[in-house]
Parts: sequence; C-alpha cells; structure tokens
Amino acid sequence: MSRKVKFDKVLVANRGEIAVRIMRSAQELGLKVVAIYEETDRDAYHILRADEVVCVGPGPRRDYLSIERIMEAARQTGAQAIHPGYGFLSENPDFPEACIKEGLVFIGPPPRVIRDMGSKVVARRLALESGIPVIPATEALSPGEQGDQEALAFAQEHGYPLMIKAVSGGGGRGIRRVFDDRGLLAGLTQSRSEARAAFGNDDIYLEKGIHRPRHVEVQILADTYGNVVHLGTRNCSIQRRHQKLIEIAPGGLKPDLQEAICQAAVRLAQKAGYQSAGTVEFLVDPDDSFYFLEVNTRIQVEHTVTEVVTGIDIIREQLLIAQGEPISFSQDQVRERGFAIQVRINAEDPKNNFFATPGVIQVYQSPGGPGVRLDGAVYQGYEIPPYYDSLMVKLTVYGFTWPPCGAFSSWG
Repeated sequence: MSRKVKFDKVLVANRGEIAVRIMRSAQELGLKVVAIYEETDRDAYHILRADEVVCVGPGPRRDYLSIERIMEAARQTGAQAIHPGYGFLSENPDFPEACIKEGLVFIGPPPRVIRDMGSKVVARRLALESGIPVIPATEALSPGEQGDQEALAFAQEHGYPLMIKAVSGGGGRGIRRVFDDRGLLAGLTQSRSEARAAFGNDDIYLEKGIHRPRHVEVQILADTYGNVVHLGTRNCSIQRRHQKLIEIAPGGLKPDLQEAICQAAVRLAQKAGYQSAGTVEFLVDPDDSFYFLEVNTRIQVEHTVTEVVTGIDIIREQLLIAQGEPISFSQDQVRERGFAIQVRINAEDPKNNFFATPGVIQVYQSPGGPGVRLDGAVYQGYEIPPYYDSLMVKLTVYGFTWPPCGAFSSWG
C-alpha cells in the first residue's frame, strides 16, 4: 500500500548537466534544491543553480562516491530527499539503503530492485520468467581455470563471436567481443580486471554475439500503486567503446515489433516490482527478433529525446512518484510525435583517439530556435577539470519529419 511522503528540499547527489537538469524540474515543482561539490569542482555550473551548496570534500571523484559525506550534507541542510542522477552512486543499492536508514526519501527504485537489476544474471532470469527472449548466455563463470573451461565449453556449443560481460556491468566497462579461443582466454583475464576496478568484484559471464544488432531501449515509469507505463523506444545503436554517442526517438521499429518490445519492458518492470524511472534495453537482430539485454535503474543520459517526442517530463514524474503520487497520465495518453536526435558534445581530441581534453572554454555560444534543446553545465571561461566525465553539453533536436531518409523505419 502506497503512502504519500511530502518533502520540500531535495539534495542532488551529482554534478554537471544532470544535476542542472534535476534542479530545473524540482524548482518548477516549488522544491528547494541542495547541490554538493568537491573542491576540485568548485567552479562547476550546477553550484550556481542551487538554493544551497555544500562542499563534501577535497575530491576528486571520491567524495561524490562517499555515502557518509552525502548523508552528512543532507543532515546539515535539512534535505528530506536525495536524487542520485546517473553515474556515481545511482546504481549502488547501498545508497538507497543508507537513505532509508537516515529517514530520507531516495528518488529511484528500492534497494532490492537495484540489486536484482544490477546483476545481469538475475535480470536475465526475471526476463525469462516474464516470457521475454534472452540471448544464450552462461551464469557467472567460476573463478580461475574452472571458469576458463566453462567458457571454452560454451564457445564450443554456441560458436563465435562471443561477448564477455561483467555481471555488475554498466557504461560499457568490462565488455569485449572475442572471436576465437585465444581471444576468449585473454579477454576473460582483462574483463575480470576491469570489472574488479569498476564495480568492486570480478564476476563475469559470456553471451552469444548477435550479428549487426540494433540496440533499442524502452523508457518506463512505475509508481508505488503498481502502475507501469512505457514512453516508447529509443535507438542507441551508434556507439564507441560500447558507450552510446547518438540517441534517436522513436526507435524506428515496425509497429508490431515496437508494441511487442514495449509490452515486454512493462512485464519485466511488473515482475521486478519496479518503481520510479528506468530503461529496459534490447538487441534486435536483422530478422526483427529481439532479445532482452539489461535494465538501467536510473535516469539515463539520453532521456531527453523521449521527453521531446512525448512531451513528458520524466524527472518531474520521478519526483512525484517519490512523494507517493500516482503516474500523472495513463498509457493511452502517451504519444510519440515526430523525431528527435541527441548528440553528446564532449571535451575530446578526435586526433588522439578521442581522449578527454580538459581546459578553458574560450568561446561558448548556445544554439537555439524551434526544435532545439540544450542540456549542459559549461559557460564561457569555465575550465573543464581533468577529473570527471568529458561530457559538456547534450544537444537534442526535434522535427515532425525525418528528411534525410524519408521514412524513419529504413534507418539503422
């Protein structure tokens, strides 16, 4: 049974453009917002947008990842709720558990859901129980030589290419495609090392590789009353190093396939007892068969294209759901109108393998006009620090039609 929990001050446990984005929706609802920052981030733009500001430590990065320092900032400012954004602690189930213990509202899914969906093995099992196709895969491989033998046996049964993935993976880390036994054994060692560094454990598993798949994701919202709605699809097939670069909404699927994928996402969310915003991701092969991939239990970088084509403020819905309100619209009120593209504008050097290039922004002019949305956290004269993600601005553009290719269904 849901209960309403009103709050009037939200601490945003993040930085950069997503912190600014969350603050906008919160302030439009009449809520006060608290920003946190590290000393190495003291010139960040999100600080200027907040009603109150707390320095959580010298940094870099470690204090944005300190649950205790963030809890102390909430105590100091009297914040009653915390929004994690994406990255940092957003998919760490210990964070909402700490919020609950502190008597704070965590604006996101319950700890159990984050833990279950954060394990790709558990998420796959729930997908199977929901009648959703999954790519052939192993359970978590055993450590050492036994795990190598399990991997070789799977390769012999299913053939190459194979994907090595971290059980607790995300952001493209711990993933690699391998094409033979030699690459497989080397890749297992490398992926374990990457997984240990990124997620604190070296659990990995294998997945059958799909030839030239389209990567399609479904945005969902779920409230505490058991209501789950989807907001259509996004296509995020254009990636670099397994990280998304360009997002397009809608996903460009045939109507029957679109409906089947969206309903699969809703069934999985219901099976998992989901709450708040989330994304269910799928791979679609050239024959239009689809397979469950993973669930991201947070707001995503690419949520803007869904907001533009549906007219729905996803962060606003998150804030209301966290206060015990039902979703403010029904499934039959959701319409995808026109097309939207999001591109990430990063501080990177294309001549140096796109490595991050921190430094001072000498000239900055924001684009504008009908159909243009900008989500950013930089300004002229701002010095991009070397310690954080290189994302500066997300540019989202919208139109009623898709002129470059005439029919969007032919894209991809």
